[in-house]
Amino acid sequence: MDAPLPTDPHAITSLAALNALYAEPSEVARNKVASLLDAPTRAFIAASPFVLLGTTGPDGPHVTPRGDAPGFVEAADDETLILPDRRGNNRLDALRDIVGDDRVALLFLVPGAAEALRVHGRATITADPALRARHVAQGKEPTTVLRVRVTSLYMQCAKSVIRSRLWAGTPRPAGLPSMGALMQAHMKGAVKSEEVDARLTVAYTQTLY
Repeated sequence: MDAPLPTDPHAITSLAALNALYAEPSEVARNKVASLLDAPTRAFIAASPFVLLGTTGPDGPHVTPRGDAPGFVEAADDETLILPDRRGNNRLDALRDIVGDDRVALLFLVPGAAEALRVHGRATITADPALRARHVAQGKEPTTVLRVRVTSLYMQCAKSVIRSRLWAGTPRPAGLPSMGALMQAHMKGAVKSEEVDARLTVAYTQTLY
């Protein structure tokens, strides 16, 4: 039997206590959420060879890695992603979760790009022959694919990747939309790409910690 956790007199147990410790988010941070896969977002997804898939099931949350050649996740239309399930160990933790709870979260990373794309949606598992055939890799069809209906998406700033030096020495892919370009698209022109990029350049050097 697990030993009880020690009591922490500094534990934060209410939203009021949590909010008291942090400054209010900026207006841009509050309003940067989008719901459609616009062209810059599709370009970011097409450049990504790696995504983390978050699900929730009876045993709690799971985060599982998914990876393949850039573009292995397909943006089928402006609100639908197609994610092939490549060969694994057949535990099927994420897929079992989705059968019972279709809510999913996706975190897309692009080597050389410090920002990340966060996507939330509702997923269904399908063995549709046409979709499986469309996502053949090295002659192998995925057993199933996930069809994700996007409900919200937004960009995560670069600070955590910069601090980790995750892509140190890896050049940013040519032509990849900047954080500013992505946020301008997500916010339908309410912010300007150049202004966002300039402000973030300062933030990444002066407020990294």
